[in-house]
Amino acid sequence: MLVEAYEEQHYPVRESSPVAVLTELMNANDLRQKDLAPVFGAESIVSEVLSGKREMNKNHIERLSKKFNVSPAVFF
Repeated sequence: MLVEAYEEQHYPVRESSPVAVLTELMNANDLRQKDLAPVFGAESIVSEVLSGKREMNKNHIERLSKKFNVSPAVFF
């Protein structure tokens, strides 16, 4: 409990947007937009999501969570 309290006080976890999370996962895995085309259905959809013109839908989030082995909750 002491470690958790210390980390919360000194290293708070900031909330991030789903796009920021996706961008970070892409950077961490050395991926480009075209690498996510199979997840989103087309590279143009990836571009629209990353630019904020389009939101991720349930299917996108499900596929992304499986691809990156993370909880779907990180995209909300």
